[in-house]
Amino acid sequence: MNIGEILVGILALLCFGYSAVIYGVHSGAGTFLLWAALGVFFVCCAAGIHFHVWAMMPVWLQRVLAAAVGFGIALFVAVEGCILSGFGAKGEDNLDYIIVLGAQVRENGPSSVLKNRLNAAYDYLMENESTLCIVSGGQGSNEPYAEAQGMYEYLVAKGISSERILVEDQSLNTVQNITNSSALFDKETARVGIVTSNFHVFRSVRIAKKLGIQNVCGIAARVWPRYFLPSNMLREFFGVVKDFLRGNI
Repeated sequence: MNIGEILVGILALLCFGYSAVIYGVHSGAGTFLLWAALGVFFVCCAAGIHFHVWAMMPVWLQRVLAAAVGFGIALFVAVEGCILSGFGAKGEDNLDYIIVLGAQVRENGPSSVLKNRLNAAYDYLMENESTLCIVSGGQGSNEPYAEAQGMYEYLVAKGISSERILVEDQSLNTVQNITNSSALFDKETARVGIVTSNFHVFRSVRIAKKLGIQNVCGIAARVWPRYFLPSNMLREFFGVVKDFLRGNI
């Protein structure tokens, strides 16, 4: 067994292990399958190295595969760089509205990802007392109630006046979140901040601009616990590519 097989084998084990962790904490809708698939890919790579599959391929196929892998790596690095650009977004002071994007809610309340977003919104609202808040999120098939309802209750319980909170409870994805929320204000004149997880800021702001919101900025909420971040970053890569291909960004 050579060093290449060992390194690829370690990567496969790490992917399978992380997949099990993500599955165990029920984070994301099927995200653990992406990591399991990546583990299978590395197992195949290890087998290919061991059996010298690359050397047996015709030169033209080697070149095609090398070009495809090179393009994939370049695309991944470029997209992840765009995603990282939103991590430090702090928004602007005294915005007219902030839109808090939904995430999973459970019987006992918001998930950790959603709590982080709501806590970031709470901090902003406490420092900017004239800003109104739109909580946006419908009820998914695996949720006991609409995300927006849980978000509203969480913020009110923390001391935010109910008069400052507008509820949008029909959206099932980011495009719908922003489309439905933007019906509550003037897209040309309102100054708007989008509160979401740091890995989600880039895509959300780009979608908002595409939908015609003239004055929009991001407000990044941290991801905690931090071991969720690799899973979030991988899933967001596919989200950015999907929305780009659909013309949403």
